[in-house]
Amino acid sequence: MAREVRQEFVAVTETEGDVTRGQTIGSVTEKKTFRAAADEADDMPLPTDPKTFFLGGLFVIACMAVLYVASEIVLPLVLAIILKLLLQPLVRLLEDFHIPRTIGAVLSVLLVLLAFGGTISMLAGPAADWAGKLPEAIPKLKAGLSFLQDPIDAVQGMMKQVESLAGEPGSSSPGPGVRPFTLVGAVLSGSATATSGVLTTLLILFYLLVSGETFLRRMVEILPRFKDKRQAVELSLHIEHDVSLYLLTVSCINAIVGVATGCVMWACGVANPVLWGAVAFVLNFVPILGAMVGLVVFLMVSVLSLGVIWWALLPVGLYFGIHVLEGEFATPMLLARRFTINPVALILALIFWYWMWGVAGAILAVPLLAITKIICDDLRPLRAFGHLLEG
Repeated sequence: MAREVRQEFVAVTETEGDVTRGQTIGSVTEKKTFRAAADEADDMPLPTDPKTFFLGGLFVIACMAVLYVASEIVLPLVLAIILKLLLQPLVRLLEDFHIPRTIGAVLSVLLVLLAFGGTISMLAGPAADWAGKLPEAIPKLKAGLSFLQDPIDAVQGMMKQVESLAGEPGSSSPGPGVRPFTLVGAVLSGSATATSGVLTTLLILFYLLVSGETFLRRMVEILPRFKDKRQAVELSLHIEHDVSLYLLTVSCINAIVGVATGCVMWACGVANPVLWGAVAFVLNFVPILGAMVGLVVFLMVSVLSLGVIWWALLPVGLYFGIHVLEGEFATPMLLARRFTINPVALILALIFWYWMWGVAGAILAVPLLAITKIICDDLRPLRAFGHLLEG
């Protein structure tokens, strides 16, 4: 009897050992699979064939040439794609309430048209008046801040030398005050340039919103294997989600900055505070350079509204404080580490896109760079380039 019990115990122990070994082997296999998937997710392969670099460089140069030559067509298309990524969640929300996609697209386009048209009609008059007044602030600043006369003259002399080196030999150098007028005019009248392609942008935007996932469905139908189909769907949805989240977050942050700036201007007694809130909203899409332009513009506006007194520095200081709070606390906290970008890449992108498309390119530089980084992070062959753009 005892021998039978011992044999049963040994059998049960061996069975439990086999089960334990099987579970151990299974867990090890699962760990290896998980580790392999994690390694593949973190893998940043680099091309080893020199032809890849040369062909890639030629492809990039060809794309730059097309973007520069066909800017009148490409710029409305880029604007429509970015607006589509912004408005896609709204269209899907309307679909959840059983509103057809076509009607949702029409409502979204009307929302953009009303927002753009209303803003232009409300701010065009004050912007034109201030564009003519702002150059008058420079002589007042010189007269009131006489102790800064030497630094101002040194800066103006340096700007003249730079312009004479960059201009043609026979061209005449611009006189004092012309450069700030050109800068302010570019900032305040940038909406007039944007209106030239509004119809094309809205037309493309409407059809992009109506089409929805048509291109994704066609791509899935073309791919041969089910694994490739699933990866294409997951990748496209992930990229669209991340890009939409980034654009929506940045737009909300900039809108809050614009509202806060308008309230500060109103509280300090500066005329047309709504205009300066809109200017702060647009300039906040251009990091670093936008804040610098905003400080100069708001200083001249404060001088013209309040006079050359120390009180005129209060609106500029408050605007600078708002910008510091947004740049150092709000944006890093909301966007987290995933959406941070290398400052050097940021400046180079601003310079490149401003050269390519002017003021509109400077405004779109950061969204385009962020979209490029998000796409490169999700595509394994381009993951190394996305890592270079990491902040």
